[in-house]
Amino acid sequence: GDRCLACFTKIQKLRPDFVLAGGDLVFDANETSTRKAIELFGLYAETLKRIEVPVYTALGNHDVVGLSSKSGVAATDPMYGKKYFEDRFGKRYSAFDHKGWHFVLLDSIDVTAERGFVGLIDAEQIDWLKRDLARVGTTRPVVVLTHVPLLSSVLQIVPDPWKTAPTYLVTNAPEVLEVLRPHNVKAVLQGHTHICETVIYNGCQFITSGAVSGNWWKGPRAGHPEGFGVLTVKSGQLNWRYETY
Repeated sequence: GDRCLACFTKIQKLRPDFVLAGGDLVFDANETSTRKAIELFGLYAETLKRIEVPVYTALGNHDVVGLSSKSGVAATDPMYGKKYFEDRFGKRYSAFDHKGWHFVLLDSIDVTAERGFVGLIDAEQIDWLKRDLARVGTTRPVVVLTHVPLLSSVLQIVPDPWKTAPTYLVTNAPEVLEVLRPHNVKAVLQGHTHICETVIYNGCQFITSGAVSGNWWKGPRAGHPEGFGVLTVKSGQLNWRYETY
């Protein structure tokens, strides 16, 4: 809580136009009771009051209430799944505009029958994304936010990569990239892996911006310290840097 407070205080001092929260707001709603999950989200919401600008939020795997069977939460429980997130933070996928730029927030968490998840942008979202971007057109700049990366070098960093690939990356990334391709997508902002990297593909920056918790509150993760990304736009160009706190 104290470290999140320190982070949010620094973010507020930078006076951004708005904040994009890339998911995994709490650790952890997916392996705890509903009571504990509500308590954690409440603590997060309280800490977030330090930020006095709009905050737009994507869903992370740790934000799915009772996802793991270890949680003891029944799949029939009204609190199970993404409902509580949507009640507190808004729809699991959405879009907004700011100063001529279009921002898209995706839900990249697909809950499996085995009470686990894979990275996936589901068919409902794909259909919505096509309609949303058709309205935006091909010239207006677009930024996409997804918790699980669409494109990343992470599999060359983590051990046993092919076993973990479906939970580290969006499994239907080619389908999503094909939807994005005709549009002026300047950046895809990603999280989940707790590493900092930029992959440039077809002129688009795929930016993975580390994690507020670093190595899950145990110092840096593979050399990447606790922090957040800062995006600036000038003359139609988007730049980013990483800030620690």
